[in-house]
Amino acid sequence: MQVQLETLSGLERRMNIALPLAAIDAQVAERLKRVARSAKIQGFRPGKAPAKIVEMNYGAQVREEVLGEQVQQAFYKAAAEQKLRVAGYPRFEPAEGDAESFKFAAAFEVFPEVKVGELAGKEIEKPTTAVTDTEIDKTVDILRKQRTRFNRVEREAANGDRVIIDFKGAVDGVAFEGGSSENFPFMLGQGQMLPEFEAGIIGMKEGDIKSVEVNFPADYHGKDVAGKTAVFEILVKNVAEAQLPEVNEEFAKQLGIADGDVEKMRAEIRKNVEREVKRRLTAKIKENVMQALIDVTPLDLPKALVDLEVGRLMDQARQDLAQRGMQMKDMPLPADLFTQQAERRVALGLILSEVVAANKLEAKPEQIKALVEEFAESYEQPEDVIQWYYASQERLEGPTSMVLEDNVVEFVLGKANVVEKEVSFETLMGQNA
Repeated sequence: MQVQLETLSGLERRMNIALPLAAIDAQVAERLKRVARSAKIQGFRPGKAPAKIVEMNYGAQVREEVLGEQVQQAFYKAAAEQKLRVAGYPRFEPAEGDAESFKFAAAFEVFPEVKVGELAGKEIEKPTTAVTDTEIDKTVDILRKQRTRFNRVEREAANGDRVIIDFKGAVDGVAFEGGSSENFPFMLGQGQMLPEFEAGIIGMKEGDIKSVEVNFPADYHGKDVAGKTAVFEILVKNVAEAQLPEVNEEFAKQLGIADGDVEKMRAEIRKNVEREVKRRLTAKIKENVMQALIDVTPLDLPKALVDLEVGRLMDQARQDLAQRGMQMKDMPLPADLFTQQAERRVALGLILSEVVAANKLEAKPEQIKALVEEFAESYEQPEDVIQWYYASQERLEGPTSMVLEDNVVEFVLGKANVVEKEVSFETLMGQNA
């Protein structure tokens, strides 16, 4: 086998390979003999057809199979001998041969050399959030609001009430798409509808009918009415005031505290809140560390790996949208939407592999076990969850990857300039949106 390697540009390589035809012909002949033993050819009993007839029927197919195998084997053998780390899949192209050799070219990319930059002077923000009684009180209030009851009232509607209405809207006397509805419920004062629409309903009682003029903003999502004035005829069919449950024994039982002990309920809520706060802080710290690694480690990324990752992200997006009932055949997904995310993932994969290998940060069994046990804590039967994970090595891949990332985070934080920053509970939990 003759091999010639060319560097095209950056990570791109081209390998020209010549294989002796005699060896290929010998393999083709040997495989045709095996085929002949069971070949079913019209006019002959199985395995009794002459060699020439077998070759006429199967020769082209067998030669194609042998060439395909030989090309693959020759390429990867040559790559190993040249100590090349091939990224993605090579693209094979036939080349002009001669009487003694079969020639082909393989175009491919190699993995880049990863040199992690200096972390000592890199500033990494480490968010912190305190969980006090105030945060527990806020969480209790959220849980109360989730269990709000609405009681019908005969008074005028006010902010905080839920109303059920029929409405019909028109611009210059002409109805428009999405401008009407029946038995439409919403809460006043929460910005669910345009301010003028809600203001018009405040003060109305059940059974009242009123026309309300509404000016749509110029940047309104409905282009047909953006910047225009509409008149809505509104019928109020129901006004109900919100009644939050009391924080008492019954409320505690609703949250799973069998004996209704409110202090036990608060302790359980604190435990869950602290777990969620820890999870979110860990995710933010990890994100900051990963960005720091990318910042200090410039890389040329193999296009083949980026394309593969784009494909995976597109498949995930299609599956997610399909599960939501969307018809994907009518909704194309441009690859450009996923390119930036794919590049980040590929870069991090290469960098993390180098950091783990260079600093011996492999996941230890006891670390994996501790993480699995932490996962299991939030379930009623933790032992069942632990057994489920350990029933399959494949199921442990997720926790193992997380431990590896945690090890890298700890390593980087030990090298970098870490700056703690207090983050409010509301901001961390996304309650300011």
